[in-house]
Amino acid sequence: MKKIFIAAIVLVAGSTSVMAQSNLAFGVKGGVNFSNFTGDGSDGFDDDSARTSFNLGAVLEIPVTEKFAVQPEVVYSGQGFDLVQRDNDQDTEFQLNYINVPVLAKLYLVQGLYVEAGPQIGFLVDSKLDGPNGSIDIDEDNFNDIDFAGAVGVGYKFDGGLFLNARYTQGFSDVYDNGNNVDTDFLDAKNGVFSASLGFSFN
Repeated sequence: MKKIFIAAIVLVAGSTSVMAQSNLAFGVKGGVNFSNFTGDGSDGFDDDSARTSFNLGAVLEIPVTEKFAVQPEVVYSGQGFDLVQRDNDQDTEFQLNYINVPVLAKLYLVQGLYVEAGPQIGFLVDSKLDGPNGSIDIDEDNFNDIDFAGAVGVGYKFDGGLFLNARYTQGFSDVYDNGNNVDTDFLDAKNGVFSASLGFSFN
């Protein structure tokens, strides 16, 4: 434990020193998600069944040129969909929550305004149904632990470090694990997420 603690101090000190001598920009962000299922297995899940949740994470902008940068992120992302019961106005949220790691190419068009695109890998950390009668855990063995996706977005970074971002992420992996006994009507369902975030960059 002592060795790990010392190693952590050295790592933090080294990272701080590197950042102080470079243009690396570390930041944090948070915002709202609107998620649903897409693909052949998403029949019946229309725009009204999108789940509203949140995203929260850290970003690191690595400049390559004056206008181009690479930005890896680590983000907690609430995803899934909303089971809308129109007859009694009682909704049940189908919740799939991920730790997502996108690596984005970031191009500044004019001062502050940028576009971004790149691959993302997600790790499923939680799955449950949340309805009028409480929350019920769902067997995570029914779902793929890894979610590969692609992301595109646009944003604006202000001089003081504040930034705004809007992004759409489309999953390439099936949400359900085809190796388990899951209703085949849902096997081709994939994650689709629109997110809007507010963040702050410390450099």
